[in-house]
Amino acid sequence: MAFDFGVFCKNTLDGEVVDHCFSAIFGLAQNADPSYLDWLMKAWAWTLAVAGLSLVIALILGVLMGTLRTIPPNSILNKSLVRLSTAWVELFRNIPILVQVFLWYHVIPAFVLPLKALPSYCLVSIALGFFTSARIAEQVRAGIQALPSGQASAAIALGFTTSQSYRFVILPMALRIVIPPLTSESMNLVKNSSVAFAVSVPELTLFAMQAQEETSRGVEIYLAVTLLYALTAFSVNRVMALIERRTRVPGFIVSNDASLAH
Repeated sequence: MAFDFGVFCKNTLDGEVVDHCFSAIFGLAQNADPSYLDWLMKAWAWTLAVAGLSLVIALILGVLMGTLRTIPPNSILNKSLVRLSTAWVELFRNIPILVQVFLWYHVIPAFVLPLKALPSYCLVSIALGFFTSARIAEQVRAGIQALPSGQASAAIALGFTTSQSYRFVILPMALRIVIPPLTSESMNLVKNSSVAFAVSVPELTLFAMQAQEETSRGVEIYLAVTLLYALTAFSVNRVMALIERRTRVPGFIVSNDASLAH
């Protein structure tokens, strides 16, 4: 079978070959007709936007909920926060991600009217962020519980309040040791962003489906999309590996009793 990667330099409107196809991607050609390569790059940008926004949401909520699951239940308020965070984790990690996307897109805006004004990529990012936050919360909880109990005791002995102990002692250590599982979650988020096609966000998977139908060159289209997904996930892996090396706690070994994989 002969490959025809020249399909990416064809006009998306009439199928004719576009002049200066690659130059248009880098802004070197003006008023160039849109090509499938141009469409592919824009779809990649949408994938990065959805994954990036989802990751921000997931990290903020995941760290918060994971921390709340470990606070001492020595008051009614603390017990309520522990139950709330536990319910959050169990709810969002036990509903399929595609179902959550449809809920945020079709159902929840009917009850929360301001959400109707949000574009579809924001709603998908919220769904992905909440789903991933439940998984990150479990990893943060495991990271906190993996710390020696003397860490918290020493903080209390120094006169720190519970919130100060978490802020200055426990979380800085726990977040460093959960970077490896956070790397996996970040890479998974890039791949899970493909569900955005279900609500017509013009990301890589939707591009592949539509371009394959228009050009009948499915092999070339899906190879290119697969390469971009792999490149993006690999780049995330390398960035997180760099962060892990820079923030590693010298000599710290995670207890075998505390698993970070959930």
